[in-house]
Amino acid sequence: MTPDYIRTLLDYNYWARDRSLASADQLSPEQLSRNLGSSFSSVLDTFVHIYMAEWIWYHRWQGDSTARPDTSSLVSLAALRDAWAPLEQQIRSFVESLGPAGLPRTIEYTSLNGQTSTSPFWQMIVHVVNHGTYHRGQVATMLRQLGARPAQSTDMIVFFREH
Repeated sequence: MTPDYIRTLLDYNYWARDRSLASADQLSPEQLSRNLGSSFSSVLDTFVHIYMAEWIWYHRWQGDSTARPDTSSLVSLAALRDAWAPLEQQIRSFVESLGPAGLPRTIEYTSLNGQTSTSPFWQMIVHVVNHGTYHRGQVATMLRQLGARPAQSTDMIVFFREH
């Protein structure tokens, strides 16, 4: 796993996130928060979950496995974007600081279920990207359930073609 490939994965992750968030802009506040019975009840809750997971992983990488973000103010897409922009920059800066020698380095952390785990940085970063992809797929389905248009394609091949 090279730093260039990890950088590309992060570029893809935030490109796809931005497309998905833009697609949710068409929703009314009621639609954005409507319980649709998915893994996370609403479109907004699903985006907040993706953000929260990135936040937790970033803090694990900083040595704090017990930190949890305060998401109480994330009640709109604007608030979520405002919180996510600095987190994206923190993640990008941290990944850049790892360099080629840091990507295979392992750290120990505590998972949400309280178990101690050990993983190399590159696997955790790939997981963060894959996790976002999984939940953005759920958002696409929820948008359809609400009668809204899903995002422009967030397929990775489309990202590669456009970049």
